[in-house]
Amino acid sequence: MSLNKILPESKQIEVLDFVEYLRLRTEKEENIEWIDLSLSSAMRGMEDEESPYSLNDLKETFS
Repeated sequence: MSLNKILPESKQIEVLDFVEYLRLRTEKEENIEWIDLSLSSAMRGMEDEESPYSLNDLKETFS
């Protein structure tokens, strides 16, 4: 059975919107996983290194 025989057009649009939402959410989750993996790979072996910066170096000041 095709969707157009089961659901009115307004509901078909709603279903397509939901599918698009799920696709974008999945893509975003995959990107986050990739970013985490990339960062952890880039920082591998540096966990115990001391940073040359203090918290004061990282704070932005406004005048």
